[in-house]
Amino acid sequence: MPDLTDRPLLFLDVDGPLIPFGVPEWRLREHPGDRAAWSSLPEGANPLLARIDPRNGARLSLPCDIVWATTWMADANEVISPLLGLPELPVVDWPDSDEGGPVHWKTRGLVAWAGERPFVWVDDEITQADRAWMSLHHHGQALLHRVDPRRGLTHVDFVAIADWLAQL
Repeated sequence: MPDLTDRPLLFLDVDGPLIPFGVPEWRLREHPGDRAAWSSLPEGANPLLARIDPRNGARLSLPCDIVWATTWMADANEVISPLLGLPELPVVDWPDSDEGGPVHWKTRGLVAWAGERPFVWVDDEITQADRAWMSLHHHGQALLHRVDPRRGLTHVDFVAIADWLAQL
């Protein structure tokens, strides 16, 4: 049995990948399955949570360790994980940094968090500058998978991620 520290990581953003910004209102009422998680949301909860497709929880059952890489921080475990049927997940604690430049503000922190482990970064703000920086500074394998924030994670995205993980 492989050591769990050898498993690849999946750094997962929330806004854009899990909460798409371009979902038509009619699609918000089409999520199949158990609505118990939705009904347990407190009154006044973020209305964007209705955009989360609860089926993505099962789709995230991949051969990797999922880590929240989002500004939701610990709130992702309290709010998002139950909606997806996920357990509590580790959360990237973003360092305070004055380092600017063309790369996304998450890029350096994810490389530091991953160490030498291979990883997938799922986000809607990944650019070519991030890819170039990552190829120079991360010594393990990495897939920077940009998601269309209007659609969020789709079947095509999950296939691409699963295929990459299978090739490790």
